[in-house]
Amino acid sequence: MSTVSAGILLFLIMDPLGNIPLFLSLLRNVAPARRRLVLVRELAIALVVLFVFLFAGKYLLELLQLKRESVGIAGGIVLFLIGIRMIFPPKDGIFGDADGEPFIVPMAIPAVAGPSTMAAVMLLANSDPGRTVDWSIALSLAWLATALILVSSTYLYRWLGHSVLVALERLMGMLLVALSVQMFLDGVVAYVAHAPS
Repeated sequence: MSTVSAGILLFLIMDPLGNIPLFLSLLRNVAPARRRLVLVRELAIALVVLFVFLFAGKYLLELLQLKRESVGIAGGIVLFLIGIRMIFPPKDGIFGDADGEPFIVPMAIPAVAGPSTMAAVMLLANSDPGRTVDWSIALSLAWLATALILVSSTYLYRWLGHSVLVALERLMGMLLVALSVQMFLDGVVAYVAHAPS
């Protein structure tokens, strides 16, 4: 996987457009003067968490004695389920109503640095450990694009409207489903190739 495709994959999993209504809902009870500060803080926390999983993920997989192929197949299944959820979102909100100023949960984790994003960065790090710099660049670019969209969420919501954002989120879900199927097939092919004959 190239650095660009890895960055696109992480961006799709972070789902910034789908998170706009959630973030606006969570910030509605925060003082207007603090909203941007809270948003930037939560995004920074999410980035730190994802980098921890990027660099320590390999050791976690070794501790659990998981092979790259099994992680690839599992990652494909998880991403497929996330993509289906983006295409057919639940009627109830993911986190419900939240009062007060959010801290770490649910904005940083799991909205941006969710289980699927953590699994994806671990998968990237374990798939080719020698390309840690490439994966770091991909993660940084995906996070930067996500941060820009979420920081300007108020303007995007007014400009695009709810229906357009929903349509874009479902399109991103379809792309994520296609990527997840490819990841699953790559994992199966790698497992068959390395299976003892």
